[in-house]
Amino acid sequence: MLINCAAYQDGRKLADIDIDAISDYVARPECFVWVALKDPSPDELAVMKEEFNLHELAIEDAQHGHQRPKIEEYGDSLFTVMHTVEMDENGEFVIGEVDVFVGSNYVLSVRRGTRTGFQSVRKRCEHEPHLLKEGSAFVLYALIDDVVDRYFPIVEAMSTELEALEDRIFEKNDSAALRAIVQELYTMKRRLVTLQHHIVPLQEAVGKLTGGRIPSICAGMQAYFRDVYDHLDRIVRTIEGRREIVVTAVQVNLGMISLAESEITKRLGSFAALFAVPTMIAGIYGMNFERIPELHFKFGYPVVLVVMLAIDFVLYRRFRKAGWL
Repeated sequence: MLINCAAYQDGRKLADIDIDAISDYVARPECFVWVALKDPSPDELAVMKEEFNLHELAIEDAQHGHQRPKIEEYGDSLFTVMHTVEMDENGEFVIGEVDVFVGSNYVLSVRRGTRTGFQSVRKRCEHEPHLLKEGSAFVLYALIDDVVDRYFPIVEAMSTELEALEDRIFEKNDSAALRAIVQELYTMKRRLVTLQHHIVPLQEAVGKLTGGRIPSICAGMQAYFRDVYDHLDRIVRTIEGRREIVVTAVQVNLGMISLAESEITKRLGSFAALFAVPTMIAGIYGMNFERIPELHFKFGYPVVLVVMLAIDFVLYRRFRKAGWL
């Protein structure tokens, strides 16, 4: 589906144009065309291929989707793949894909699975004609920068969630609650790995535009792409730090579970000891021997009861003092 199709010259918008007029404006060196598509059909991509003379392999990647984030050169043009990450109402990731074709005088952006468009990017560029006059390279930078900026709220939300989980670890929880926290921590780790899987390849790709052999289209734009690279580096470092915290939190939580189970074991052991003494004494005097002298003692029964209670009382005091009861 066509979202926008406009022609620009010297950083200013000339007009919204029809698809049939794209080739006319592309043929003018002083102009460039910016087209935005959402979930395009194969026929729409075929039309764009003809209008912009796009490489067949790049079109194939855009058509099938599910590509790894990358930046590839095809002659004097670039093909960029980025992944957007959004969160739904249940806190689950919604992964989208943005493919950008960039030539000396055109930009074609194709998005799939994203709930938020790039109208704000177009408005931002149109309000900065002194930058937009840099042409298609600046539009590519603006699109990448917008995708990267959308990662920050996701990382911040996960950091806040992780801090809440850390606080819950040291609350008075039973073993079942602590095990539930472990499951949540493993879920958090899986989400961090997923996020890293979508961001790190983009960081590597953007790094190609910051130094070394720069594609001719992006010549003079290294400072802008370096800024994006720094943002990506900060995000990646934050994710790595959060992953380390998750690993530590899991270890601490497992230790808390062991400690809680140890407390239960100590309590059970204490009660077992309290019952063991009367059981042992009762067992001795319950044996079926003909001669047990104490059986004929007049005060034998109350004495045995007193002895049992006295021993249990001493044991109870010791266990209480040791914190076992």
